[in-house]
Amino acid sequence: MNSRPLAGIRVVEVGVWHAGPGAGAILGDLGADVIKVETFQGDPERHFGAFGPLAGSSEPAIPDWSSVYEFSNRNKRSICLDLTTDGGREVLQRLLATADVFMTNLRRPTVSKLGLDREHIQQCAPGIVYSAVSGFGAHGPLADQGGFDSMGQGVAGLMYLGSDEPVVLQMLVLDQITAITAAFGIVTSLLVRERNPGPGEAGLATHTSLYGAGTWVAARNLQATGLSGSTISTAWDRTTQSPLRSTFRCSDGWIMGTNHPEHRFWPNLCAALQRPELADDPRFATGADRLANSAALYDLLDPLFARDSRAAWLARLTDHGLLFAPVNRAIDVLNDAQARLNGYVVEFDHDDLGTVPLPGFPIEFDQMAAGPVCRAPRLGEHTAEILDEVGYDHDGQRALAEAGAIPW
Repeated sequence: MNSRPLAGIRVVEVGVWHAGPGAGAILGDLGADVIKVETFQGDPERHFGAFGPLAGSSEPAIPDWSSVYEFSNRNKRSICLDLTTDGGREVLQRLLATADVFMTNLRRPTVSKLGLDREHIQQCAPGIVYSAVSGFGAHGPLADQGGFDSMGQGVAGLMYLGSDEPVVLQMLVLDQITAITAAFGIVTSLLVRERNPGPGEAGLATHTSLYGAGTWVAARNLQATGLSGSTISTAWDRTTQSPLRSTFRCSDGWIMGTNHPEHRFWPNLCAALQRPELADDPRFATGADRLANSAALYDLLDPLFARDSRAAWLARLTDHGLLFAPVNRAIDVLNDAQARLNGYVVEFDHDDLGTVPLPGFPIEFDQMAAGPVCRAPRLGEHTAEILDEVGYDHDGQRALAEAGAIPW
């Protein structure tokens, strides 16, 4: 059960922040050996991880570390290289010769300057899978522009999901979705290579972006808008929704119902509320009637839900064939038995933090393991170890250091 789906796959990553490196963390969850190439100063996320809701928060005083860096770089080994030196480029070439995947999310001008473009990388390793992540895509006027999570949300229309005023979805939501998309492209490319082996053939290349991944998230809204020819408001106002698809505040928190067919389940809801007479009230006879009189209806329903706990209401609603679920905050998810039993939240033994709850892996493999393997690496922690693996003995490593290619 200790084997992992991508055991034996090596990934070389030259990336910063999350949208690219997050893909490497996911591949590491699946068992890949992910080598993160960093400058002597390290990924900026090590030093600037406390932004958005984390700004001003107190984090453990660990050198060259932030909690966001941990999130983006678990399961990896770190090597420090100066890729502007001949020695640094030579080490990278040796690494690429042992690798299956190269991943970068540096801007295209930087990629070209450092010789990290597809042509140079696949000259060093012809069969390697090349994965690039950008802000806005490989083509067009924004191709060379850098982008961050909130910028991608803006261009992809995500800030209007749930509101008619732009609202940022916090905590790197689009960065993570982009990382998942990039990992999906990499795994697909590895499968294609496995099914179509051939010496001398160029490896596949993939490119995704914050913008591209964002359009996947907003796909239904974009489709509906395209079909209608005009912008469709997705603003959420619970009192304009059917009570069979709405939120209600109980005495200790919120619950949410799903898309119940109106004609069938309205009497069930009335029965669960112990107000069967509402089913015959002419103001609420049909779905259209309930929407037309929604203010009066919610004035009746809200005090009923407020009288009892979420657990009591969920049990009662379920007994009447209705599908409702808790509306959880993050702390609720971390302590939720359903999440724990399915491995969506796991206890992880961290060298510096002790035992901490972390997101697990959302896919269960019946004969293999997946999920966090090890903490994010300290800056350059594995430099000597990795150099030894690609053929540099002590004297060779000293020579690299003297040439400025590695720290010493």
